[in-house]
Order: sequence, then structure tokens, then C-alpha cells
Amino acid sequence: MSTTPAAPAPAVKGPASYFPSIEKKYGRPIAEWLEIVDGSPLVKHMELVGWLKSEYGLGHGHANALVAHVLAGRNR
Repeated sequence: MSTTPAAPAPAVKGPASYFPSIEKKYGRPIAEWLEIVDGSPLVKHMELVGWLKSEYGLGHGHANALVAHVLAGRNR
């Protein structure tokens, strides 16, 4: 019996590509981070990035990825 190998899953692109490393480094699930960002009274991208960096100690790239994902969802 011959089996055809399964096609590899498409690579995750964009902000979501950072999610596994964010969870690993900061110990919270992505759903929690997204709720934190979405619940903030701040609305501007860089304000939110700065807030995540100062309040939660996230690196710039990780904070930027979370904010970009949340804001993209708001603009749909």
C-alpha cells in the first residue's frame, strides 16, 4: 500500500508568526495578550506598543505584532 505524504501546512505569516515565541518567552497564551491589548483605553498603534513594552516588559517586535493583529481585526 502506497501512501502519499501529507502536504506541509502553510507557513504562518505576518504578526501571527511571532505568537509561538511570545507565548514561550512571556508565559501567557496569545488569547490573553490579545484581550489585554483590546481592553486598553489606548487606540494608537505606537501608544499601545509603548504601553506593552513599559507595563509588561515585551520587546518591540513582540509588542508590535500583538498590536498589529488586534488593530487589523478592528478594521475588518
